[in-house]
Amino acid sequence: MRAVGIILAGGNNNRMKELTDKRAVAAMPVGGSYRCIDFALSNMTNSNIQKVAVLTQYNARSLNEHMNSSKWWNFGRKQGGLYVFTPTITKDNGYWYRGTADAIYQNLDFLKKSHEPYVIITSADAVYKLDYNEVLEYHIRKQADITVVCKDLEPGDTARRYGTIKMNEDCLIEEFEEKPMLAKSRTISTGIYILRRRQLIDLIEKAAEEENYDFVTDILIRYKNVKKIYGYKIKNYWSNISTVDAYYKTNMDFLKPEVREYFFQELPRVYSKVSDLPPAKYNPGAVVKNSLVASGSIINGTVENSVLFKKVFVGNNCIIKNSIILNDVYLGDNTYIENCIVESRDTIRANTRYIGENGVKVVVEKNDRYIF
Repeated sequence: MRAVGIILAGGNNNRMKELTDKRAVAAMPVGGSYRCIDFALSNMTNSNIQKVAVLTQYNARSLNEHMNSSKWWNFGRKQGGLYVFTPTITKDNGYWYRGTADAIYQNLDFLKKSHEPYVIITSADAVYKLDYNEVLEYHIRKQADITVVCKDLEPGDTARRYGTIKMNEDCLIEEFEEKPMLAKSRTISTGIYILRRRQLIDLIEKAAEEENYDFVTDILIRYKNVKKIYGYKIKNYWSNISTVDAYYKTNMDFLKPEVREYFFQELPRVYSKVSDLPPAKYNPGAVVKNSLVASGSIINGTVENSVLFKKVFVGNNCIIKNSIILNDVYLGDNTYIENCIVESRDTIRANTRYIGENGVKVVVEKNDRYIF
């Protein structure tokens, strides 16, 4: 592959509420077995990109632990590999990342010491599969300065949390608005960009000189009438998980047979760090309907239309409906959970009832773990 990869995984997001109090968005569990960053990493290795930098910052501990061995994504190699960069206090710099462009600027040596002619930049908060080779060939064919991967919004979805773009018949981007209140277009940026490595270095250095720190606002939007910026439209599954409702919907999508087959069965694979856990155990009397139950879980009650992550214990006479139960949750006997997301490593006491009546409810308990 003629490109080096950069995954932006350092941002803070208050729209995820309590879910990001102790982890980065990129570390959020998805689909029963994955972390969100697994999709970007898998796309990189499946596209034969052999050198990838992940830029982390906010609540990065669990994310860094997840990536402590690069072998799971086939980055354990003598040349290239997986690089994880966090903000570093130096003689010349005492700042955290002040934006996406600043994050790249603070790690600019990574690009300067690379030899690949192109760079693929992607966020770490989206669930999708994409062959970056196809986008790169499109970029070269169009003789573009920058290529932005974009997608048409699904009916009913709002554009206010995305960057929206308008293209002409040749897919040249004419307008780019970041998170508009009234969107003029239903085509959104997916946060995936391709450009020449040398050009990226020049743009990032110029932005730093002018104390501009955001890649979208200070580079894409600013240069849209100066540089040839093209859009590459994808039609396959793509979902951003940057809000509680979007995170819930994305996990619920994995209960659809076509989505499960796309990610679990169809090539190329999505890879993740593998835990050494036994298969899920269903005790006598357990009832499970249209649900994903990850390894290490023990089910005694009823689970319907839900996603249970690793090492979840469901007590006797429990009922779980339309909910997401994150890793290592203990649900005491006679618990009722509906339309909720239960935070990981929580203990829900026996005879507890939680229902998301006005949308999805995030359940965070801080109980000590007892035997009920």
